[in-house]
Amino acid sequence: MIILAVDYGDARTGLAVCDKGELLASPVMVIAEYNRERLAAKILQQAAALRAEEIVVGNPLNMNGSAGPRSALAQQLAGMLREQGGLPVTLWDERSTTVSAIGILNQTDVRGKKRKAVVDAVAATVILQAHLDYRRNHRVSGSNAET
Repeated sequence: MIILAVDYGDARTGLAVCDKGELLASPVMVIAEYNRERLAAKILQQAAALRAEEIVVGNPLNMNGSAGPRSALAQQLAGMLREQGGLPVTLWDERSTTVSAIGILNQTDVRGKKRKAVVDAVAATVILQAHLDYRRNHRVSGSNAET
């Protein structure tokens, strides 16, 4: 199944997608959009273009696992995508994914403006790869897995 992952941000939102066999997540793009309605439309355009069958939205929980204001915004976006796109939408715990993405970019020596342009897509890739690994390790079928 092709799954699209979303790393939602106020100014930039990263997208990643996996192959049909759900083995490997790859960055797609970063959408620069402040308006949530326009952002949802752009995400759904990409989902359609990539033939995604599910969308995974990163859920930025607090380190203690509680949901804060950023989590509420991610949940609102997930709801909009679910309603407007007609695809299953899963929220996925994304704690520390941006830190992981920065670590990956450090290892590949991506710096400055180039890093800012891709860090959100790399974070979406980290989110999606964690989701894929969970599905594979827990033999999850469908989109009901949420952590």
